[in-house]
Amino acid sequence: MTNPATLNRPWSVNAARPAVIRIADHDNVAVALRPLSAGERIDVDGQSVVARQDVPAGHKIALSALDAEEMVVKYGVPIGVAGAPITTGDWVHSHNLRTSLSGLVDYAYAPVADARLENSIRLPTFQGYRRADGRVGTRNELWVLNTVGCVNHAAERIAKQAAERYAGRIDGIHAFAHPYGCSQLGDDLKNTQRVLAGLVRHPNAGGVLILGLGCENNQLSELMALAGNVDRNRVEFFNTQDVIDELEEGTGAVAALIERMAGDRRTECPVSDLVLGHKCGGSDGFSGISANPLLGRVADRLTSLGGSVLLTEVPEMFGAEQFLMNRAASELVFRDIVGMINDFKKYFLRHNQSIYENPSPGNKAGGLTTLEEKSLGAIQKGGRAPVSRVLRYGDPLNGPGLALLESPGNDGVSSTAMIVSGATLLLFTTGRGTPLGFPVPTIKVSSNSEIAVKKPHWIDFNAGALLDGTKNMAQLEDDLFATVLAVASGQLANNEKNGYREIAIWKEGVTL
Repeated sequence: MTNPATLNRPWSVNAARPAVIRIADHDNVAVALRPLSAGERIDVDGQSVVARQDVPAGHKIALSALDAEEMVVKYGVPIGVAGAPITTGDWVHSHNLRTSLSGLVDYAYAPVADARLENSIRLPTFQGYRRADGRVGTRNELWVLNTVGCVNHAAERIAKQAAERYAGRIDGIHAFAHPYGCSQLGDDLKNTQRVLAGLVRHPNAGGVLILGLGCENNQLSELMALAGNVDRNRVEFFNTQDVIDELEEGTGAVAALIERMAGDRRTECPVSDLVLGHKCGGSDGFSGISANPLLGRVADRLTSLGGSVLLTEVPEMFGAEQFLMNRAASELVFRDIVGMINDFKKYFLRHNQSIYENPSPGNKAGGLTTLEEKSLGAIQKGGRAPVSRVLRYGDPLNGPGLALLESPGNDGVSSTAMIVSGATLLLFTTGRGTPLGFPVPTIKVSSNSEIAVKKPHWIDFNAGALLDGTKNMAQLEDDLFATVLAVASGQLANNEKNGYREIAIWKEGVTL
């Protein structure tokens, strides 16, 4: 089984924009690049097709007649079956296309050769902060964390006051609130601890203040044990129940950390020290044509240079997981992928939920119909690189290459998970737009120009230029890679400019 096709027939830069695009030669549907009107005649690779209904931009139009239960093909592979007879020119969507996925799947290891081109260019560099353990951060910030939701407001007050007092001394001071840590049991408590431990050891945090209450289940000793070999000189902690004035105590602790961070400086670092997290949210019918394949090219470039890329959103691998399994670097990695996929499906079943209840309403409005279609577009963020390892939720990254990470598809939870595992910068594609931002710089890449024009304060990079015909994929790859290096070196992403920073923790168990 080969990888699903990405856009294989780019039109010339500045050429007239076509009305539709067929992604792979054997596709029996094409994607509308603009709204099509009923009765409009369009040309698809020399074939004349008349739209039988209005077709919104990003949605699919049938290029051939299909019987009920016949496979609908996009990206060169099936994305579901016709739920009713389809006539050439029909709008193809939820009313006549349904998923063909059901139940658990038996997987076989069928490795494919690494299809990437060897990269012989000089190793690029960026200006980063090298930490005592050798890892490199893209920011030198002080993070205020809390073991329990009871002290959220206190942590936020400390961070706000300190940010005003020490403005310009370091790259920033930020608190990351969450509602957990008390009355949690089992996996829920462990998940909270794993997330906080990952933030404590993160290379973008030159200093960390941990605020506790004192009586919570989430005790500091367990949290620090999970954090591992961190520089204890860069961590301060106190329980608010043990002090008279938590604001005064907190600002004093911040002052001590600021002094220890004062000598931190950016130095030239090879791009192999960079760890990217690739994410999509608010996807549309263009995401799998422009923005996600673009991130895949960046993933291939960075991993070929010795860098690291994290890919997660496990439910958005369902229906396309075999392509990732076939890229496993070894049979052991293949078994790890199978274990992660099957464990996630069993998680759905334990809660009496359908495994394939996806895409979201917003995805469907943007043109995505089935989970296969969504997943085939989503996994393109990982390019064609071999899958080097599998990480479970909260695991730290332990080597270069493309790693798959266990996490839900939820934007907040999955983005936080990649940061916890070591991503120092996120590339986040979107077709419908979202203001979300996270503790690390979050570069938003739009799949279409419309959202980039509408939301310039959200979008950092417009991959829709490919659809407009103003840039080709190679040009966009060079431009986005340059943007990544600039942001890694200190240029602010829009989420940083606008103060969009938050975390979300995966909750899957019992609260007392």
